[in-house]
Amino acid sequence: MSWMDEFIPRRKFLELSFKGGIALAATPALLSQLLSCRGKEIASLKPTVDPQLLNQTIRLALEKGGDFSEVYLENRISRQIVMEESKFKSAVFGISQGAGVRVIAGNKTGYAYTEEINETNLKRAAEIAATIARGTSPATPVDISETSRKSFITVKIPLQEVADEKRIEIMKRANQAGLDYDPRIKMVSISYYDEIRGRTIANSEGLLVSDELPLLFFIVQTLAVGDKNRHMGRERLSRHSGFEMFDEVSPEEVARRAARESIAMLEAEDCPAGKMDVVIQNGWGGVLVHEAVGHPLEADNIAKKIGAFTGKLGQKVAADIFTMVDDGTLPNRRGTTNFDDEGTQMKRNVLIRNGVLEKYMSDILSAKQLKMERTGNGRRQSFRHLPIPRMTNTFIDKGQDKPEDILASTKKGLYVQSLSGGSVNPITGIFNFTCREAYLIENGRKTKPVKGATLIGSCMEIIQNTDAIGDDLDFGPGICGKGGQSAEVSAGQPTVRIRGINVGGTRA
Repeated sequence: MSWMDEFIPRRKFLELSFKGGIALAATPALLSQLLSCRGKEIASLKPTVDPQLLNQTIRLALEKGGDFSEVYLENRISRQIVMEESKFKSAVFGISQGAGVRVIAGNKTGYAYTEEINETNLKRAAEIAATIARGTSPATPVDISETSRKSFITVKIPLQEVADEKRIEIMKRANQAGLDYDPRIKMVSISYYDEIRGRTIANSEGLLVSDELPLLFFIVQTLAVGDKNRHMGRERLSRHSGFEMFDEVSPEEVARRAARESIAMLEAEDCPAGKMDVVIQNGWGGVLVHEAVGHPLEADNIAKKIGAFTGKLGQKVAADIFTMVDDGTLPNRRGTTNFDDEGTQMKRNVLIRNGVLEKYMSDILSAKQLKMERTGNGRRQSFRHLPIPRMTNTFIDKGQDKPEDILASTKKGLYVQSLSGGSVNPITGIFNFTCREAYLIENGRKTKPVKGATLIGSCMEIIQNTDAIGDDLDFGPGICGKGGQSAEVSAGQPTVRIRGINVGGTRA
């Protein structure tokens, strides 16, 4: 499992953002023509298929045996625009449509998909999925009927109604703000992405749900050059919402945050190595528990009886003050949807409460295997992928300490203001993380910036050695990778202190 927060080159950004379908790419000279592709004429992206055809497909998928079958339909339109060195370098307009058919038979899963949604292809996908998962007595499907789900996403300015010139203006404003911050900012790179994804899900339990999900992802990276160092700062803004996101957080603010980091780290010295007390700033620092604790709590590995938390439900696994939550209902967050990609209603799941392990994150298959509730964590990258247990908005819940008191009571250690890329082995719980912005703590004060710091440890160590949790919960958006799929998620935490983390540095 890995969390991506490294520098994202243009090609990689487009690869991660575009998730299958037709892409129309533009050279800078053709940018204006491409961006004139307006979505306003599209009344709805919700896939519409005759319910009788969906019922037939579900029944056909169960003909060779199976406990459960499902049809997942998806439409998606997207835009990516990249600006580097004050010039627009590329733009891509993406159109994607397809359907997947799944059959679960015991512990076996059959899956097939088609990029053309019609009766012939849906039936063929059902036959293939049925053949893969054959072998058990077929369940009797229930005819589908439309089901309502509570919505957690509001839109004031629909993306399809936004003039393309407005997108360009937002990027220009961020670019200028980054360059104006300090003369040592030599380059600004901006990546803009938006999409509208329509989903329809029908299954053998009689479920039929549909919705549309708008998504914005805005990344500003600034390069500062000093006498001895150079540093690439970055800031991300992402929500499931309309274009009003930029009224609530301006593009100038995003650029200035990135530029501040770039300038602050120009004076960084090599980080010392050794075991240290570590204070991690609120917000984006939550990626550490996302990676080190969240992935081992996903139920697919637990069902295989592997992983650091296997067999520990109801047991004390963390400090008394430690509570960890996955909540897909937080309004408009990047990890929020109205229901997961299996149709299960999103909800707040307390995973660890006051140090005691209460719950794993499940999809339909793992919930069946473990005989536990469905938690709304079945997610897929697109119609081409099977749903698997994934996090949504995962965070350490707020505590009672004041952030300034946590720092003041730490005599010596490392203050981590921003983490970069990291990875975990979900079986052992061993993780490593690179600190993008960090400072030494000396006599309760944040002092010199340091570079090259890496946090190394195990999930059990960090949750058992957390001895202070602030009251300043905040979140950061990102891209999470697992099983060859990427997913949009948020990670969060208040300011926390962890005693005795191994810190790898460039100065022994």
